Amino acid sequence: MSAAAKVAELTADEVCALLGLEPNATCGFVRETYRSALPIAAGGLPAPFDGGRPLGSGLYFLVAPTAPVKLHRIRNDQLYHYYLGDPLEVLLLRDDGAAERIVVGPDLRAGHHVQLLIPGSTFHTARVLGERRWFLGGSTEWPGVTPADVEIGDAEALAALYPACASDLRAFV
Repeated sequence: MSAAAKVAELTADEVCALLGLEPNATCGFVRETYRSALPIAAGGLPAPFDGGRPLGSGLYFLVAPTAPVKLHRIRNDQLYHYYLGDPLEVLLLRDDGAAERIVVGPDLRAGHHVQLLIPGSTFHTARVLGERRWFLGGSTEWPGVTPADVEIGDAEALAALYPACASDLRAFV
């Protein structure tokens, strides 16, 4: 059996078990794979990071219909990476009031992105598209994320602030 066929047969449960992914409050199933041992000292960054942070962090995340990306934002810039599975449709609520839908996935001809920069403090949510019904990706953040950097979004409050995408927002969450 080819490597591609073996990947095609993987289930979300198998991927979680093989990679040691655990349920997460915002991003389906997660395992942190990197946290820089190099700290940025308190006062070395502007607010809200002025209390100090690791230089960077990274993680795997798996999204499925029963384990979605919940509406949230983190203060830090983050870069999503596509690894395996179906595409992920990401809804970004930009600071300027605009909303954008971007697909992170393998089909470059269809306009998918294999990486997606999510600027710090951008509310976002996502859903899986496709047949396998799971997406495996990674996220790299800088500076490194701490729990204080994560905020869960209120869909109805954000729908009022982004009326042009209120129906999209409600469909995602």
